[in-house]
Amino acid sequence: MISRGSAALLAVGLLLTIGLPGIASATVAHNASTPTGDADLVVVMKSERELYLYRNGLIIAQYPIALGLRPIGTKQMRGDDKTPIGAYTLDWRNPNSDFHRSIHISYPDPSDREHAAALGVAPGNNIMIHGQPDYDNRPRTGDWTHGCIAVSNRAINQIWVRVPDGTPIHIYP
Repeated sequence: MISRGSAALLAVGLLLTIGLPGIASATVAHNASTPTGDADLVVVMKSERELYLYRNGLIIAQYPIALGLRPIGTKQMRGDDKTPIGAYTLDWRNPNSDFHRSIHISYPDPSDREHAAALGVAPGNNIMIHGQPDYDNRPRTGDWTHGCIAVSNRAINQIWVRVPDGTPIHIYP
């Protein structure tokens, strides 16, 4: 019998093989000042609280994550403490983050901005994959961010090296 988590990973693998409808593939851009690691896709499974690094359709690393304080559903506006759902790009990084290191997710995209405008709200911004707060040595448990995807400092150090700017990230419910 296949567990729910295994079934979800099989489904993601199948979608990666046949393509995700409505999601354009992103070109990996390499910049000499950023790592050019071995991952070509990041997948986040919010319900499983896991982040996966893929290369050529195969999982090469897996990390536990924490999400926004209100993890169910997708981010709709600034201050809703939700982590977005959708296909984005990891487009820049901050080596001097207050959260050890951080890698920016390209939220909001034009569709997110349009949706927020229809609601008459700001979509929010600065959604990141990041480590633990440098200003506080308390261990963080459960979901605690304001919409970001948090990992351990050890994990963000590994992700930092393995994931170049321009890598697509797919965030699932």
